[in-house]
Amino acid sequence: MFNGLHSGAGGAVGERWARTDARAKVRGELRYAADQPLRPSLDVVLHRATRPHALLESVDVEDALAVDGVVAVVTGAQLYERFGDALMTGPAFADQPCLAVGKVRYVGEPVAAVIARGPVPARAAAERVLVDYAELDAVHDVDAATAGGPYVHEELRPSIIFGDLKHLRGKRDTNVNYEYHLLRGDAAAASAGGVTVREEFWCPPTHHVPIELPFTAAWRDGDRLEILSATQTPSYVRQSVADLLGIPLNAVRVRSAPLGGSFGAKMYDRLEPLAAALAWSQKLPVRIVASREEAFLLTTRHGVAVTGSMTADAEGRIVASTADVRYDTGAYADVGPRITAKSGMVAAGPYRVDNVEVRSRCVYTNKPSAGPFRGFGVPQVTWSHESLVDELARESGVDPAEFRRRNLLREGDVSPVGTPIHSADFVGCLDAVTEAVGWDTPLERADGRLRRGRGVAVGIKAVLTPTISNAVLQLNQDASATLLISTVDMGQGSDTIMAQIAAEALCLGEGQVRVVTADTDVTPYDTITAGSRSTYHTGNAVRRAAEAMRDKLLELAAARFGVPATDVKLTGDGLISAQNQERVSVPELLHGHFGARGTTLTTEANFTTSWVPYDHETGQSERVTEHWFAGAVAAQLTVDTETGRVHIEHLAVAGDVGRAINPTLVEQQLTGAAIMGIGHALFDQLVFDEGQIVNGTLLDYQLPSVLDLPDKITPIIVESPHRTGPYGAKGVGETTIIPLAPAIANAVRDAIGIRFPRLPLTPERILTALTEQEGQS
Repeated sequence: MFNGLHSGAGGAVGERWARTDARAKVRGELRYAADQPLRPSLDVVLHRATRPHALLESVDVEDALAVDGVVAVVTGAQLYERFGDALMTGPAFADQPCLAVGKVRYVGEPVAAVIARGPVPARAAAERVLVDYAELDAVHDVDAATAGGPYVHEELRPSIIFGDLKHLRGKRDTNVNYEYHLLRGDAAAASAGGVTVREEFWCPPTHHVPIELPFTAAWRDGDRLEILSATQTPSYVRQSVADLLGIPLNAVRVRSAPLGGSFGAKMYDRLEPLAAALAWSQKLPVRIVASREEAFLLTTRHGVAVTGSMTADAEGRIVASTADVRYDTGAYADVGPRITAKSGMVAAGPYRVDNVEVRSRCVYTNKPSAGPFRGFGVPQVTWSHESLVDELARESGVDPAEFRRRNLLREGDVSPVGTPIHSADFVGCLDAVTEAVGWDTPLERADGRLRRGRGVAVGIKAVLTPTISNAVLQLNQDASATLLISTVDMGQGSDTIMAQIAAEALCLGEGQVRVVTADTDVTPYDTITAGSRSTYHTGNAVRRAAEAMRDKLLELAAARFGVPATDVKLTGDGLISAQNQERVSVPELLHGHFGARGTTLTTEANFTTSWVPYDHETGQSERVTEHWFAGAVAAQLTVDTETGRVHIEHLAVAGDVGRAINPTLVEQQLTGAAIMGIGHALFDQLVFDEGQIVNGTLLDYQLPSVLDLPDKITPIIVESPHRTGPYGAKGVGETTIIPLAPAIANAVRDAIGIRFPRLPLTPERILTALTEQEGQS
């Protein structure tokens, strides 16, 4: 008899279950947001600014309104008149209007929105909007912006979301919107007499380039607003839109869909405030579909400058580390202040260093806004500290891997930020990747015009803390289950992972747990799908809900058997009493309890993490994060001395995942993050000319192709279970992108003897350096 349960007890965690969406994806049947059934809607096309910094003298929409098919043309001034300061949104600072109000702050900023019956007349009308500008001086360089004016904003406007920024309200005459300091010991004194290396590093801004383009549709339904959007953060969008429109949360419904990639590009509110404001004020159903060129303008990864130093003593111990970090956040802060702090706290790397001095600043410039990107700003500071550590090892006459091993943090050590290390096996990750590439075996250095080298790097990151996750679980009478969560599957496989966590507690089989797509009318609140937090945070909420369901089943079975609940066990074959050996399947139990078929048993659970806010003077905290990520990368590569081209022969990547819920998905995440990191190391960069993006199309923006992939990629799972993780698990999506670029650069340094402080390592940059090296010799 079918009992709805699989044959083993538990048995879901650690298994290589197929992705729940795999079949639909390979068949082209999966519906992304723009593919979803939608009521007839009008198209919105934007007229964008052509100046990086200018007052809006006038915005003439008369010619645009005359285009056949145009329903309305809306300006920022009109929306501001309707919504006032609520029009200014942003997670850290309420500084960004969905349409420019009063002035523009970057080339490409939306100035007017054309609403039309179809994209063709909308585009034609957008081109007919006439804007009169009074140009202002602009600031494009992060260091020039740090030093002083011109100022991008007249004053700082902290939002109500991050309460720790409220002391900055009203601050004027600055482009530095946030500053984080990490102080430990005396770095200046500790540097005296040791071996010190110093360098100026630069990571350029890059773009996320998800395959799926941004999309948002919005329409009024009586006194409610409904939104369908490609977003990682439906709960956040609901709150943001409710605040904007001045309506209660239950009057806003936000539905998401599986995302075709994001990497941070679809976080917080992108198109949603504009779509909401237009739909609400004009009482029209609207949809906004960003073009690829517009996607480049919506958000970028932060360009980052780092002035760093590291000092070692005679025994090869790192005794001091300093970093002056400047994040170019563009015209609007977005979540830049959080990135500035979260990365500043690990700017010294995963090392035991008693003397640390870090200054990390978030800086406005007249460029498109920078926001979250896979790694949350940490790859940029890792570029600095892993280049410095490598050079310090060479200056100290110690093998770079051994030098790291000697200095890496271990279980129970206190990190430079003051929080102890747990479930972060840096040494294990380092040993795994160096062994994989044969670090200690002889290397054929020269092969004709090719020069061969090996490099290694280690990364550390703190998970976003504090955050909140909720889960609702419905167990159906036929023993299938429905899981309601607001985590968004964007390719990382979260639906599969959460199904396995629920199935583990309930002894369910593959395919028996269905995860409902995020819908704020149905699925409970979740802070955000980002920062590799979901496996740990949402996973814990799911586990608690599943365990509560298991306990309900045990109680129901105990009542049926006439025994204590402690006497009953849930297995893959049903529920059994140890005392009298009575058995019952879940379908039989629920049918007997409710007296009907098709019934459901429901549980819910919350998981909320806590932290100790860091000291504003020293940056220290005894609990700054719920857990740490640990990863390492080793590379063997060749450099063609005639073309400057880098070819990776073997790339080994390792991450400590606590426990792998699904080893296949973990390996895919380790590999995918590494491949993205190859792009940042060798190809990706946004190029600006006086604030104008000059390579903002896929014809000009360089990405790695399949021909640029390593000959061999070895993903390695390291498991040191976290004491409070769901079955010991943690996230993994960012782990190997963090140390990837410095590992490649360290291998290039090993091959040709040149240290590159600026990314990416393009053939032109390498050839120029080789020419200079030859001239000096």
